[in-house]
Amino acid sequence: MGDTGIGALLIRLRTARGWTQQRVADEYNALEGRAAKTGKESGRYEREVRIPVPYTRMYLAQVFGVDVAVLDRAVAVSKSLVGEEHSAAGALQERSLRPAAPSRSGVGAVSADAVMSADFARFIAQRNADEFVVEQLEADVARLARAYVSHPLLELYVEIKRLRDGAFELLRGRQHPRQTADLYVAASRLCGLSAHVCLDLGDYDSAATHARTARAGAEAVGHEGMLAWVRAVESLIAYWTGRYEQAARLAQAGRHHRAHGSIGARLASLEARALAIVGDRAGAVAALADADRSREAMAGHDDVPGIFAFPTAKQFAYAGTTNLAVGGRDHVQQAIVSADTAIRLYRSADDDDQSVGDLFAAHVDLARGHLLLGDLDGTEAMLGFVLESPPERMSASIVRRLTALGRELSGPQYGGAVQAAHLRERLQHTAVLAASPAAHPPELPT
Repeated sequence: MGDTGIGALLIRLRTARGWTQQRVADEYNALEGRAAKTGKESGRYEREVRIPVPYTRMYLAQVFGVDVAVLDRAVAVSKSLVGEEHSAAGALQERSLRPAAPSRSGVGAVSADAVMSADFARFIAQRNADEFVVEQLEADVARLARAYVSHPLLELYVEIKRLRDGAFELLRGRQHPRQTADLYVAASRLCGLSAHVCLDLGDYDSAATHARTARAGAEAVGHEGMLAWVRAVESLIAYWTGRYEQAARLAQAGRHHRAHGSIGARLASLEARALAIVGDRAGAVAALADADRSREAMAGHDDVPGIFAFPTAKQFAYAGTTNLAVGGRDHVQQAIVSADTAIRLYRSADDDDQSVGDLFAAHVDLARGHLLLGDLDGTEAMLGFVLESPPERMSASIVRRLTALGRELSGPQYGGAVQAAHLRERLQHTAVLAASPAAHPPELPT
């Protein structure tokens, strides 16, 4: 391995295996049989803030599959360098206490200063992530973001958490400033995915915590697109916790960020839906028009697909919900057209781009539209897709929509009709199953 110091050697051994500092600690702890080391401590050894003692070197040698003598020699090199630096520093201090010496002594001082500069250059070179690590992380984020809209949470949550924690660990280490910025964005997106998991499960406090961390990561590097997207998530959290005016304000705040892609249409659609709920019909209609204009003026594509994008189909789904909330026969009929268009667009998309949640929402909106027009047969037909689907695929928001629709079916206008009562029972049964702990495996947060 050559005359390499222990820090540089440990970095070389770890990166050759593609491991993180935490992975090294985990392998060490598995051999020793106790939780003795952390990723931070591995980092200290690599930076030579601490020199591993012989006992520790014995286990590190087993972790990396090398002879312990290799580590011992590297430690000797590091100690000799430290000794030389201390000697140079001591000599420099001694000379500084004496009167000015001939020019040759000045050469020694300059030389000692160069040693310190070289030491800092070694410190700069010690990195726990390179462009390949960051590129792979970004690819994994994009894959999960796309799969999120169409796959069960159980398939994705564990990997989202693993990658998020790994990004945190990388950021606690050292890398090139450009890679640090990319890592902050990746960590922000992974926190955003975590927020959506909690949002879909109805754990709004945890969703808000993840969203705040996502915003902090985006703010650290001034990523306007992520800052706007996080405002959208925060607007969703406010909406589903009944704070509709705040939901509208958060969406409006997000629109102030200079972001490209479809985020403008997303934020305007969120604002429209929230305004419709609080009775601001004119504001809701204006925001829907803003969403259309944002779509038409969209500059560039979304950086990441799936949950971070706002496809046209999703925009139609939101328009359907908004028009139902605005009310009136014309808007109800427009809601039916919008929801039907959303379903058609999703059905024609690739499987990975077919948002299960939006398909559920659009079918429920179609059902409610038919109900408001007095068409119980149409209501039952539109609900078939939802009621025949696995309850574990339904998010907390879909459960709430089904529950609300069931309450509407209890209204006096249906006069206790057998069809309405039967449909109400089916809705209640599905909502109970979807909301039960059994619908969400223990691997997921609750």
